[in-house]
Amino acid sequence: MSGAALGIEIVFVFFLALIILHRYGDFKKQHRLVIVATLLAWYLCFLMIFILPLDVTTTIYNRCKLAVNSSPSESSISNGSHTAPAPGNRECFKPWSYIPSGIMPIFWRVVYWTSQFLTWILLPFMQSYARSGGFSITGKIKTALIENAIYYGTYLLIFGAFLIYVAVNPNFSLEWNQLQTIGIAAANTWGLFLLVLLLGYGLVEIPRSHWNGAKKGYLLMKTYFKAAKLMTEKADAEENLEDIMEEVRKVNESIKYNHPLRKCVDTILKKCPTEYQERMGRNMDDYEDFEERPNAYPTEKSLVKLHKQVIYSVQKHCRTQVQWRILLEQAFYLEDVAKNETSAARQFVHTFQPQEPENKIIQYLYTPTVEWYWECLLRPWFHRILAIVLATFSIIVVWSECTFFSTNPVLSLFAVFIQLAEKTYNYFYIEMACFFTIFFLSICVYSTVFRIRVFNYYYLASHHQTDAYSLLFSGMLFCRLTPPMCLNFLGLTHMDSSISHQKTEPTAYTSIMGSMRVLSFVADGFYIYYPMLVVILCIATYFSLGTRCLNLLGFQQFMGDNEMTSDLIDEGKELIRREKRRRQRQEEGENRRREWKERYGNNREDSARNRNVQADQKESSFTETNTNRSVSSKYTRANGRNERDRIELLQDAEPLDFNADAVSEDPLDSDSGRYQPGGRYLSMSRSRIFDDV
Repeated sequence: MSGAALGIEIVFVFFLALIILHRYGDFKKQHRLVIVATLLAWYLCFLMIFILPLDVTTTIYNRCKLAVNSSPSESSISNGSHTAPAPGNRECFKPWSYIPSGIMPIFWRVVYWTSQFLTWILLPFMQSYARSGGFSITGKIKTALIENAIYYGTYLLIFGAFLIYVAVNPNFSLEWNQLQTIGIAAANTWGLFLLVLLLGYGLVEIPRSHWNGAKKGYLLMKTYFKAAKLMTEKADAEENLEDIMEEVRKVNESIKYNHPLRKCVDTILKKCPTEYQERMGRNMDDYEDFEERPNAYPTEKSLVKLHKQVIYSVQKHCRTQVQWRILLEQAFYLEDVAKNETSAARQFVHTFQPQEPENKIIQYLYTPTVEWYWECLLRPWFHRILAIVLATFSIIVVWSECTFFSTNPVLSLFAVFIQLAEKTYNYFYIEMACFFTIFFLSICVYSTVFRIRVFNYYYLASHHQTDAYSLLFSGMLFCRLTPPMCLNFLGLTHMDSSISHQKTEPTAYTSIMGSMRVLSFVADGFYIYYPMLVVILCIATYFSLGTRCLNLLGFQQFMGDNEMTSDLIDEGKELIRREKRRRQRQEEGENRRREWKERYGNNREDSARNRNVQADQKESSFTETNTNRSVSSKYTRANGRNERDRIELLQDAEPLDFNADAVSEDPLDSDSGRYQPGGRYLSMSRSRIFDDV
């Protein structure tokens, strides 16, 4: 099993990142470079979370080997306050996930420096490139460089400040390793500053969201509130799209096919919705001499701006349309849950059938009875129990963040758990404890990244509705937050020697980070005392201070004791009721058409089939009669009345419904003596005209 766990987790994490990215991104429409860069950023960050517990168990095993090989006195002196078991006769059991020495340092170097290159250099450049409205690669690159000039200048300024501090301090000499450590310290300082802000929100909001998930009335009211806000956003997106399309139409009419900027206009038209493209294409002239027209033509710079506006408006319009449909389904389902709670039959009844057919296995297992027990009885209790468990984890994290710097006595609960397992070398327990701890921290941080919305510039929307700018921005945040979060986790468990002040073998991850003693005020001050601010942030989140401040600034937030919230809930409720009536009428119309087709469709098909068969029979009878008549007329002069009557009887062997007008004239009584079948066919068409009614 040596190294097998590492390979399995590398493959598993790749597919996990791919599945999550597929939920938010659109692989078909978005550029491949954007998808690859975002996938790589997410993949590297998830790798850090899943591989770090393996690094911890491998480090504990290596410490055990060093303790066994050294004398008891040396072991007790080197370990200081934390005396690891090192009896001379006791064997060190190799963990099942042991990674051979030399692999982890190389692995962490590749993962860490690749993620840092992505977050500080490549992703910001790609972000500006994707949002640019240029028509050529050169133009987009130029725009991206100009936008990132201030961005990169800020980084150089921060790094230069740290560099000047080290150069002025006589105790340090500038070497490559120290410069590398200064860069890592600067990046981790920025990441830790943002990490504590997001962590303080997630530690409170995640347990509270699950506790409120057990309240069906609360979820329904919040859905009504979201519907009212989303309808306003949807109307704004439609109005904005109409205005932009009007500008595109004017540009399209002014710039004809022989204009030098016509290629730019065609590029803009390709980004417009299909119905607008067809509408503009119908009003275009084939050719017009633009040199003779006195109109002022738009410049290339204005077309670049228009192109950028078209991309943004179309993306926003599509996103709001999809989100509106999803929110409607959610509101209808919550209303169904509220109705079925009082059902005596204990079978879940849906108002509308799902638009997409469900899997047969799911239909067989998830029956209406099972669905009723889960939605109406079990699910609320599941959310309450999960909320209690998550709240307990949050309390442990807050306590450990405030006390992890204390090594004698050890007050951090995570450090206590790891040290107890280390005494018995229970590697499986160590890995599970480390994994659940860092997994909970990552959930609190990453869920906040997925929830926050910076106006309309950054917004992660599910169901493939996230734009390229937001995907790249999320990759940047993940790469900046994950390394300091892993370092903070090692500090909570006292696996970081700079925190525990123990002269023991560090983890491979800590060795890559370098010694933070180069910047003492960062290692002894900021890294230790700044995480304590998580207590203040948790209190502010618990009392919804941020929500109240946003509400005062004019950004409507869901608050139960607010008049504006009540008005938006009533508005959303009316919108949902209107959409529900419209869908009911639509389904009733489809059901009536289906019943009409099932009732009368077979009769119409049978009558049409019989009519075709009768027509074929009459055509064949008419052909045979004409043949016989032509043969007989060769040898005889069949001009007598009896011969004509016999032919008429043969032709009319099939009964027909003739009326008086049709038979008033005998088609055989003609001076020319030729046969004219028009009367019979005319009478047949008159009698058969209403057969299909």
